[in-house]
This record gives sequence, structure tokens and C-alpha cells, in this order.
Amino acid sequence: MGNPRTGNREFDVPEHSAPSHPPAGSRPPPAGSGGTAPDPPPGGDWRRGYREVMAVREFRAIWVAHALSMSGGYLLSIAVSALVYDRTGSALATGLTMALTFLPQIVGGPLLSGLADLFPRRRVIVVSEVARGLLVASIGIPGLPIPVIWVLLFCSILPTVPFSAARAALMTDIVQGERYVAGSAIINITSQVGTLIGLVAGGALVALLDPHATVLIDGLAFLLSALVIAVGVRARPAPITEGGGARRPSLWTLTREGTLLVFRDSRLRSLALFGWLAGFYMVPYGLANPLASEVGGGAAAAGLIMAGPSIGAVLGGLVLTRLVSPGPRVRLVGLLAVAASLPLLAWVLHPPLWAMVALLALSGMCSSYQFVANAAFMLCVPSDGRGLAFGLVAAGLQAAQGTGIVLASLAAEFVDKYAVVTVAGALGAVAAVALAVPWSRLAPETLRGMEGAGSAAG
Repeated sequence: MGNPRTGNREFDVPEHSAPSHPPAGSRPPPAGSGGTAPDPPPGGDWRRGYREVMAVREFRAIWVAHALSMSGGYLLSIAVSALVYDRTGSALATGLTMALTFLPQIVGGPLLSGLADLFPRRRVIVVSEVARGLLVASIGIPGLPIPVIWVLLFCSILPTVPFSAARAALMTDIVQGERYVAGSAIINITSQVGTLIGLVAGGALVALLDPHATVLIDGLAFLLSALVIAVGVRARPAPITEGGGARRPSLWTLTREGTLLVFRDSRLRSLALFGWLAGFYMVPYGLANPLASEVGGGAAAAGLIMAGPSIGAVLGGLVLTRLVSPGPRVRLVGLLAVAASLPLLAWVLHPPLWAMVALLALSGMCSSYQFVANAAFMLCVPSDGRGLAFGLVAAGLQAAQGTGIVLASLAAEFVDKYAVVTVAGALGAVAAVALAVPWSRLAPETLRGMEGAGSAAG
């Protein structure tokens, strides 16, 4: 969720799931503050969602800040890996550097995301981006030992956890209902397009400039992101305050209660598990270089394999959120989750490169159910737990993808690579079926919760 989010919205959650800490205030801030009208009622024209959400000034600020932060993240990964390789000439050291870009989100997700519920979310975003910008710029200081670069890299990625959680939760204050679905889709599509552009543009920039200079410049992207949020988004109180006679909970208490919140609610649990299915159908992404070698290709072929899912996700996301109405869209989550893994079964036929890319694009189109699951999850989480809930699911997604790729890579050392992908597809389809069956019962309840969140906010 991606890609697995203040206001006091009333939402019909099981009594045992709701956090015990009072949210701030008795009413949410007006939707779309900044001169736009509040969200239309659930029965309004959902087709106007994209146009309406882009008319909201605060959403545009969040969107631009997200694009800047994401671009900076891609450039950081490329620049630092190039810097380490230039210094060491070691493929192992470079691989460890890339691995460090995933680890902080897995380690920090379950804990640091709670900061987005304890403190004002705009402040969390600004502080996170400023801290990241300064840490990233520090990596570009010439002559730093490699272990110091690794420590700075790890620390520079940790702020993405509270940043992402606060950004996703803050969006539910700014836009609700179908606007939130459209806004979430825009954010996710931006991430997918950014993946395609960032991998190419980042490499070109590193080739044009010295890696040290590139990293120093990269730090400015995060500082600019902080400035956009500080200027473009208005201040709101923290979701959890010391008002009402209740003490602010500790971060550890909040993490424990947030975990129970997600996994005791059947809707939230199912949506989280739907997100984690990516660990199966993203296996070809992790095996891109070996698969490209099998068909006689090099780095360019591996890049096409890695790009296939993103191309499909952009197309599928646009179709699903622009052409399919809210009710069928939510009900299709289970079916599309199953379909996302099925194209991998074709690897048993040892497909050529063009067929691999086409099959992965098809898988990516089906995986666009993640856009819907992501929005549904955030709208169905109580307001004062959205930041932490997002962080927990996002950390699980990172862990699922990382574990899937590691296990697949290990298996590919001993058995046929095509067989590894085929088995991953079969396991993913079976797991998705196990979730899709109960989802047919949970989908209507989830849809009512999403509509109720928008109505309460209006």
C-alpha cells in the first residue's frame, strides 16, 4: 500500500478495535480547505473525482511534495550506489548499499509511523523532509568512510516512514470519499510513472555529474518538499492530544493498540493481506537480471522486465478508478488479486522477452486493485490511528516483497528460474483465492464504511 493516512470522523468499527485515546476536536476541518467546496454526497458523480481533487489547493501541495520526495529517493539510491561502487569497485558493497534502502522502512514502519498520530501531521512531514534533506546532503561530503555512508544512508531513509504515514493520513483530512480514492490513485500513478522516469533520469544525471555533487543536490529536493508542505497545507492539531483528561500515550502503547486495530477488524486485515500479496507477483522483478540473461539480453532487457509491472499498473489504475464505479470497483478487488498472479503461470512455457514484458504488464494491470485496497483501508481506519495503521501495512508490504525476492533468488540458485516464477504465481493465486472468498461478504460492508467516512466529513 503504497505505495499499502485529521479529523474526527465517525466510523462504524467494532468497539474493541477503536483506540482508547480521544481524537482532537469534535469536527473535522472542512474538506478541500483552500476555497473549494466540500465533497459531494456518496451518490454524486464519481467520474469527476480526478478533476475535483486536483482543484483542491492542499492536495496539489501534497502531490507536488510527494513527487519531489519520491524523485529524491530514486536519485539517492542511484547516486549512492554509484558512489560506493566508484570507491570500492565491489559488487557486494554496492548490493549491500541497495539493500539498506529497504531495511529502514521494515524496521521503522511499525514504530515511527505512530508519530503521525501523536503530533500534528503537517509538522511531521516538514520535520521529516528537512531531516532527510540534511542527512542526504551529508552523504555527499567527499572522503567519508563507506561505513559512515551506510549509516547516513540508513538514517536518511528512516524519516520516510513518518513522512509517508503523515502524508497518507493528512490526505483524509483534505479530501474524503470518492475524492480520496481519486487522490490516492493519482499519488500511486505518480509513483509508478516516477519509477519509470526516475530510473532513467537518475542514471543520466549521475553520469552527467559527479556522484558527490549529485547527492548534495539531491538533498535540495527534500528541503523543497518540506517548503511546499509548509506553505501549501494549513496547520491542524494532532489527532491524539492530552485533552479530555487523558494523557498522551507512549509510542509503544500506540503501536500495540494500532496492531490490534488492524488485525482485529476483518476488513482491515483482509485489505492488508491483499496488499502483501505483492510478495508473490513481484518475484520476476527481483529475478529481472537472471531472466534477461536466460533470453540472451543484458541490462536493457532487465530494465524492460522491471518496467513491465509499472506500465501495467498505470494503465490498470486509470481504467479502474476512472471507468469503473465505486461499488463494482471494491467488489473486483478479490478477483483482480487472483488475476495478478495468474500471468506468472505462463513462465512454465519459457516465454521470450517480449512475452515476459507483456505478461508482467498484464499482471501490473490486475495489481492496480492495490489502488482501491489502499484507499479503502485508509478510509476505514479511525482517524486517530491512520498514520500508524498505514505504517504497519507499508512495513509489511516491504517485508513481503523483500522476503519474496530473497527466497526466489535463493531458489533460483538451485532450480530452473522459470520454475521459480511459476511456483510463485501458483502460490500467489492460491493465497489470493483464500482472501477473495470472504471478501465477497466483506466488500459491501467496506463500501458502506468508505461512503460513511465521506459523509461524516462532509
